[in-house]
Amino acid sequence: MSHHKPDPSKNINLTINGIPVTVPEGTRILEAARKVDVRIPTLCEHPDLCKRAHCRLCVVECDGRGKLIAACANDVWEGVNVVTHNARLLSIRKMIIELLLANHPLECLTCIRNKNCELQSLAAEVGIRESPFRHDAMDLRQPVTESKTLVRDMKKCVKCSRCVEACQEVQTIRNINTSHRGAHYEISAPYGQSLADGPCVFCGQCAAVCPVGAIYEYDQSAEAWAALNDKERHVAAQFSPSLSAAFDDALGLDAGTVTPGRMVTALKRLGFDQVFDAQFFADAATAEEHNELLNRTGGGTTPRLPMITGCSSGCIKFIEDSYPDLANRLGQCKNTTQTFSTLIKTTNPQTTAISICGCIAQKFSYRPEPDSGLVLTVNELARIFTLGGINFAGLPETPFDAFTGAVSKAAANSAEPKDVQPGIQEAEIVIQGKRVKTLTAHGFASARVIMDSIRKGECDAALVKIMSCPRTDDKSCGKNGRRS
Repeated sequence: MSHHKPDPSKNINLTINGIPVTVPEGTRILEAARKVDVRIPTLCEHPDLCKRAHCRLCVVECDGRGKLIAACANDVWEGVNVVTHNARLLSIRKMIIELLLANHPLECLTCIRNKNCELQSLAAEVGIRESPFRHDAMDLRQPVTESKTLVRDMKKCVKCSRCVEACQEVQTIRNINTSHRGAHYEISAPYGQSLADGPCVFCGQCAAVCPVGAIYEYDQSAEAWAALNDKERHVAAQFSPSLSAAFDDALGLDAGTVTPGRMVTALKRLGFDQVFDAQFFADAATAEEHNELLNRTGGGTTPRLPMITGCSSGCIKFIEDSYPDLANRLGQCKNTTQTFSTLIKTTNPQTTAISICGCIAQKFSYRPEPDSGLVLTVNELARIFTLGGINFAGLPETPFDAFTGAVSKAAANSAEPKDVQPGIQEAEIVIQGKRVKTLTAHGFASARVIMDSIRKGECDAALVKIMSCPRTDDKSCGKNGRRS
């Protein structure tokens, strides 16, 4: 096989399990098999990450040769005959899974990923009922909660390295890496320290790509239940209608079953006193942001432009850890969850504010900050709906509640953003009759590009906003169920 740069305009003809298929040059065997509805199992492969070939579950035979190759890491070539399933391949895959299970705690019934675990699904797929290998039950490590945002249970780690790539390459935070060799090989933070002791920004992308329960969101559902059952508490929720599709996925429902109106009804039946559209509070947070920018453009002794803000507290930690010389440009305005909690408590101090988000990053609180209330991800709330016996298919539609408190008005009018390079959007806002540029970075790799340009004096934007989640194939934050 040659290693020249693939030409996507050139077609490659091959057969997979005797089925002819034509795909563009540069297509991986795994992708070509999916085109003809042949499913090759894999554990380390993820659509948002590069090819790694760690788990070897996807090995296939090509042209009848004895050598096996990984379907996730090898491109097709002209005329190749690929076999994806036979007795030999099934036996190899079954043994790989058996070996993984021999070093994996069999706690499925109590695991947070029960029935949503890729290893569990693969074991069922290949028909494993018992293992020929002795199960190693000596790993006594307990789950560790990190900053009430993430939980690490590393005895469940299958060493697929998805989290490493998400942290190292996708987000460029580089707080998770591999260490040691052989039987002692593991995924860890530097020197075995906690995540908070390093440059971790608690974006949650490591948890989003983990195939098992080795790292996951800190569960606040028990606190939410306690608030809902406290007759002295007033409980209010906010959520974005764009999360409806994520709840269809999390609850295993047909697309379109969960609508914003049914979500409001379901939350009211659980005991929420008020349910608001998160867009209202996002607009209020934007208004506060623009008002602060308006004050900064007046000159004087205020910090230099551009003003830097973020969707989560992790964005502040990112600047202070990686770009401390730019910390004086950080805005003091609140993010959307903080704005919701602050505003809702002005109307009733005895209110528990619960934000329903598609992003784990919203859970993180960095140093003393405005109270964000409770933050529930899609997966957490889906579990509450299940416990509460909510059947979405039969629910009526209920409108959002209207917020009656005082809210800041926007100091600027915003134009529709446009992509200027991958992960970076540019827009203009009109402030006091003057047009100023704003930049939005999706993910911390994109944020570094903008921060480096500020350091060099090459950034002419007045406002830079950092979003914790990178955009992948234009999927909105939280739309992918595992991103929650």
